[in-house]
Amino acid sequence: MRLVNILTVLSLCAAPVLAFEEGDELSEIQAQAIEALQAAEGSGAFGKRDGCTLFNARVRKDWNSLSSPEKKAYTGAVNCLLQQPSKLQASGLAPGARNRYDDFVGVHINQTLSIHGTGNFLTWHRYFIWAYENALREECGYDGYQPYWNWLAYRDEPSKAPMFDGSDTSMSSNGVFKYHNGSSSGLTARAVYIPSGDGGGCVTRGPFGNMTVHLGPVSPGMNGLAVNPGGPLAYNPRCLSRDISDWTSQHWMTPENVLNLTVGAAATNIKTFQDELQGRFGDGFLGTHTSGHMIVNGEASDIFSSTNDPTFFLHHAMVDRVYWLWQALHLTEAFNIAGTITILNNPPSRDARLDDLVLQEPNAPNRPISDLLSTIGGSPFCYIYL
Repeated sequence: MRLVNILTVLSLCAAPVLAFEEGDELSEIQAQAIEALQAAEGSGAFGKRDGCTLFNARVRKDWNSLSSPEKKAYTGAVNCLLQQPSKLQASGLAPGARNRYDDFVGVHINQTLSIHGTGNFLTWHRYFIWAYENALREECGYDGYQPYWNWLAYRDEPSKAPMFDGSDTSMSSNGVFKYHNGSSSGLTARAVYIPSGDGGGCVTRGPFGNMTVHLGPVSPGMNGLAVNPGGPLAYNPRCLSRDISDWTSQHWMTPENVLNLTVGAAATNIKTFQDELQGRFGDGFLGTHTSGHMIVNGEASDIFSSTNDPTFFLHHAMVDRVYWLWQALHLTEAFNIAGTITILNNPPSRDARLDDLVLQEPNAPNRPISDLLSTIGGSPFCYIYL
């Protein structure tokens, strides 16, 4: 569905909101974002748009709002991508890659130290998710759009969420129980310890039950997950593992933390926004980005090869949704960037620039950051979130 009933969405703003059901805490912010974008569109504030409007934009939706056939169509397309031949392996850039899905894993591994804690973090991953969505559509016949994982739904017990119930309408289950000594997460010396959960082993149920992953791990956070002995991009077949962590979700995936990003103190400018989103690791604060990966845990605990878990793309669609909300509510700041070109500026490096290329080949053409700041700029993007 592309056509958006703007009046229905905007009506949410008119009614006072006294309480929210779990997972709906961003509904009023969402309506305000659509209203702000509609006003900007009417005033011509966006300039040339290559025909993209709020009414013909792709609509990305909450996984929980999809029908059963829509969920099956999505996971079916992902499994199709897992059967398509790799482009990276043929090029020699990732000798361990075996399929098109691995091409996305390989591109992420190869650039990890220049796309996290950097000035291009938000736009790089925005383009990455868009390229994946396009691969599902163009190479596997998927006629929907990339769904997002609503972090706030089932936040107290994500392990009990329908998304992880192992049914044929889920993103598969937790891993089977396998004892391990917890996990650690963080990009500084002060790592956060995460207690082990009820999983830790292979995912055996649902659309990705018994899935084989091939690349990484490089720097796994979960205890017992061994580093790839042949190197990051070497062939290393193993099962997809998870250890879904309710503990992590309860600590960091809170309405207060998400609202702080969109309308609170962290929303002041792009630097405060992205620093809070990615995590204040020196303070032991994981942020919603890092905690999302550590909620799934297992393969997702490795900053390099977290893409091995198909939930990566739903998680990062939500990261992009929060960025989109922030941009819509802060239009004078929306196209600013902040940060350097190395992870947490280590080693020290220059500031990122709008003409810096975001490298996505062979999954999408390389483009400058300036092309990737608006989801309704029309080239290449034309999508919104509901």
